[in-house]
Amino acid sequence: MVRTLAVSDEEVAGLRIAAARWHDVALVLGAGDLPFDYLADIANTLDRPGVMVPGNHDRDLTGFSQRRGLWLQAGQPSAWPGPAGFENADGRVLDVAGLRIAGLGGCLRYRPGPNQWSEAEQARRARRLARIARRARRKDGRGVDVLLTHAPPRRCGDREDGPHRGFECLHGLVAALRPRWLVHGHIHPHGEPVPDRTLGSTRVVNVVGRKVWDV
Repeated sequence: MVRTLAVSDEEVAGLRIAAARWHDVALVLGAGDLPFDYLADIANTLDRPGVMVPGNHDRDLTGFSQRRGLWLQAGQPSAWPGPAGFENADGRVLDVAGLRIAGLGGCLRYRPGPNQWSEAEQARRARRLARIARRARRKDGRGVDVLLTHAPPRRCGDREDGPHRGFECLHGLVAALRPRWLVHGHIHPHGEPVPDRTLGSTRVVNVVGRKVWDV
């Protein structure tokens, strides 16, 4: 098991410093819509790696890639605009802290701006991610442990208003990847209890604010 701190959408007062008491945390997951300096401070306080996907209020990180420790944009060296200490898992499969993590950021498009997708666009991205995960599994036999998203699947903890409707295509992606966990943000509980949900054998967890648990 890997002790994991997951954060999303709402800053938790004092967490930048309080995270230091979780000495056994091995990984930080960011499910979107948090200030990048907030994420960087948490990862720095813990001195642990971070994996994130962008939310609909985050800046556009498309076109940036990392090769041998160097950040590139359009093949040219460039400063990484995302949170220090984090890798962007959007549309990628990463092996970090002993876990295999597949990521798909953004939400259903409801206004102009980055990190928003129509259902058809996100479905294409999901199919591409599934192909990447299958290739990785063929190489070493390992499946995906965590599917990290910003928005939830449709009818699985989402809302009926346009900006907070989940993606239908995530149901097919979960069926294809069969991750143990789907970790998402985007849906603010506003004081209501947020129970975990299940899709088949996958546990779906809303981490708005913060959550610490063993993956």
